[in-house]
Amino acid sequence: MTAAPILPERQEWTVDDLGGLPPDLPYELVNGRLILPSPTALHQDLCVDLVLALRMNCPPDYIISIDQSMSVDRRNEPRPDVVVIRREHADRSPVPVGSVQLAVEVLSPTSIFRDMYDKAKVYAHAGVRAYWVVDPLHGPITLTEYLLSPNGEYEALTHTADLFVTERPWKVSVDLPALTARRAGVLARAGQEHAEG
Repeated sequence: MTAAPILPERQEWTVDDLGGLPPDLPYELVNGRLILPSPTALHQDLCVDLVLALRMNCPPDYIISIDQSMSVDRRNEPRPDVVVIRREHADRSPVPVGSVQLAVEVLSPTSIFRDMYDKAKVYAHAGVRAYWVVDPLHGPITLTEYLLSPNGEYEALTHTADLFVTERPWKVSVDLPALTARRAGVLARAGQEHAEG
C-alpha cells in the first residue's frame, strides 16, 4: 500500500504548479482549485456505458476517452468523466480544449456544484460545443444535453430519464431506463451481501 502524496499547500494552483505532482496522480484543476477525484466503481461503470453508446457510430476522425485531462488555460485543466476528442490528439495528455467535441460529467455526491456550474462555465468559455450532465443520484438516471449558444452559454436542449437520442456529436442513443435498472440491481445485490456478511 502506497502512502498518499503530500501536496504543498496553496490557495490557488496554476498549470505551472502541476509539473511537481506525481505523474500517476489523478487530478483536475478547476478555477485554480486542485481536485483529487476518487470515483466509485458504480461511477466508472456508468462512464463505460456512455463510452460504449458514443462509440457505436463514432466517425474514424474521433476517439472517446474516460477521465482525460483537457488543457484550457493557466487556472483550468479539467478532467471530464467522458470526452470526445479528435483522433490526432489520442496520444496526448492533456489534450487541447480545441480538440474536444463533447464533454460528459457524471454527478457524484461531491461533484454536483462543480459539474453543474464551475466546470460548465469553464467548458462554455473554452468553446466546448456540447456538454452532457448525467445524474444517477436522484431517482432514475437522467441525462441533460447542453449545447453552446451564440452568446457563449449553455442552453439545455434535452433532459430525460427515458431513451436519450441525439445527433450531436453524431447519432447516439443511451437507454437510461436500462442503466437505471442495472444500477439498482447492483446496489440491491451489494446491500443484500452487506446484510448477509
